Amino acid sequence: MADSLIPVSPGLETPLEMLEACHERLQAQLATLARLAAWLPGHGADHQAQQAAFNVMRYFDLAALNHHLDEENDLFPVLLARVDAARREELSGLIDWILADHQDMFAAWVAMRARLDPISRGELVDLPVADVTHFAERYRQHIAREEGELLPFARKLLTAQDVAAMSATMTARRRV
Repeated sequence: MADSLIPVSPGLETPLEMLEACHERLQAQLATLARLAAWLPGHGADHQAQQAAFNVMRYFDLAALNHHLDEENDLFPVLLARVDAARREELSGLIDWILADHQDMFAAWVAMRARLDPISRGELVDLPVADVTHFAERYRQHIAREEGELLPFARKLLTAQDVAAMSATMTARRRV
């Protein structure tokens, strides 16, 4: 049995677990976005729709951005410094894919945000379920690769000092 009835999220002192927890929170925001798309036709941009749009925007504007910076500025350089020659090409290819996907996901977010912003102010705009589904699926595929490929690399390669340094920079990024 768990020591607590209240779920505890990992903190910045455990950066890899924090990255995974961010994926879980992102999945929750994608679920909110799907509920919002289903809600709007019957309820319009009511208070609940406004709050949902605002919360999704806040998450993607802040937490998702920090998540990408954590990976790009803190995790990737250390992994590339630690990987051996035999696996360098594999890791480099994965990181290149993630970096390119971050750019594509950012562009998709800008388009989605343009739809959510008026909803957050009470204006009804079209938010097709198919568009939300496509948006969410792209993020799910990205998460699957990070959790299935990138994080196992990190768990094998990072030293305790690397983890402590990542923790410090991730913490500092969030204090700004």
